[in-house]
Amino acid sequence: MSETDPTDIRRLLAIMARLRDPQGGCPWDLKQTFATIAPYTVEEAYEVADAIDRNDLDDLKDELGDLLFQVVFHARMAEEQGAFAFADVVAAISDKMERRHPHVFAGMSIADSDALNAMWDAEKKKERLAKHAAQGHGSAVDTSALAGVARGLPEWQRAVKLQKKAATVGFDWPGPAPVIEKLKEELDEVRVEFDALAAAPGDAAVRDRLEDELGDLLFVAANLARHAKVDPGAAMRRANHKFERRFRAMEAMAAADGVQLEDLSLADQDAYWHRAKAAERSGA
Repeated sequence: MSETDPTDIRRLLAIMARLRDPQGGCPWDLKQTFATIAPYTVEEAYEVADAIDRNDLDDLKDELGDLLFQVVFHARMAEEQGAFAFADVVAAISDKMERRHPHVFAGMSIADSDALNAMWDAEKKKERLAKHAAQGHGSAVDTSALAGVARGLPEWQRAVKLQKKAATVGFDWPGPAPVIEKLKEELDEVRVEFDALAAAPGDAAVRDRLEDELGDLLFVAANLARHAKVDPGAAMRRANHKFERRFRAMEAMAAADGVQLEDLSLADQDAYWHRAKAAERSGA
């Protein structure tokens, strides 16, 4: 394969090197750091998920390319600092995948998916301990069941991971029914704080308690999604798409009637909302 073959990763690596070349590179690319690029990396991952959600494979191809470019960008900056290069990233993930799949690459027998998950968690724990020892940390090893849950995750995703980790030692509700009851309890506590806020709208302590209770409510909602085996992020994307679709239909209906939504009362707007829902359900 030649170095100019458009399907060769070396072409993309060469493009990245050129963009970061102090002599004639791109000024914007040159001033970037790991910290400034990180938000773009997260954004591109979400755009991949969006393309999958829309089942747009042409768009998925483009978005995967954008995400790959983010990996190449970070690897290039690390190479410039003498830390590691793209080849090291590839070698590390290849080694990790073979190590974590002994049932595929080493002939190990795995009974079922539960056994596989247990083996996966044990391997990840062993990797964390080995990494800690290799880095020579003076601090104690984190042996908590919650160890290894990254703080940079979207909070809904981190909530689910924390809950799954806690469940490995038996700290979990036995099913959705008690989670629903807990959700009702948390909602009642949110109501109490909203009442307190109405009585003292400028009270910072009340606002702090309200934020705390809303956090509890969302945490339990994420737990309910976990018990339903529903990805809360996917559920929220679905809800957002539904809201956007229906709201745009409301706008179109109002425009067809010669009115603007902002000129209507909430009751009249709500009537258009119900019309949009009814039209969607009837397939109109």
